[in-house]
Amino acid sequence: MSQYPRRLSSGANNTVVVLSDTEVAKLFTGDTRSDIGSEADKMVFANAINGLVVNFSHLDFDITMNAELLVMERIYPIDFRAYEVEVRTLWLDVFEDELKDLHKAGFVHRGLKRPSYIGGLAFDNILLTNTGLRLIDVGISALKKQVGEKIFEKYMEIEQSEMAEFRQYFLNR
Repeated sequence: MSQYPRRLSSGANNTVVVLSDTEVAKLFTGDTRSDIGSEADKMVFANAINGLVVNFSHLDFDITMNAELLVMERIYPIDFRAYEVEVRTLWLDVFEDELKDLHKAGFVHRGLKRPSYIGGLAFDNILLTNTGLRLIDVGISALKKQVGEKIFEKYMEIEQSEMAEFRQYFLNR
């Protein structure tokens, strides 16, 4: 894993770095097995439905890092364990409603729960912020118009199962 200045995190394929107090960038270097344009399109799609997915800003290139940049809002996560279960339940209800709205519109995140073979926390694509629960990393997300009804429904089944697991985790931890 390459070291970059102001690195926030590194996933299976990409690193996220801080650009400013309000923006971060997901770096695309070499062959990352993911398409920056496709990820940007999925973010724009989801952002037009509601505020659940991190807001897309623009695409860029940084010559010093030799990387394509997917620039998005910077989210400052809060530890949900500092809040009463009643408050968490309200946040979770809003999160589920917004996720259902995305599903109805034809967007499925596909990464609520991290695969066990990838390091990190099980649900680290879901962050609590001062505006509620938010989703990050739409790299493997899918749009129904791109994958078709049958595949989309399969992805939805998995995501609904992950959502049930997240509910237990979020309310009982």
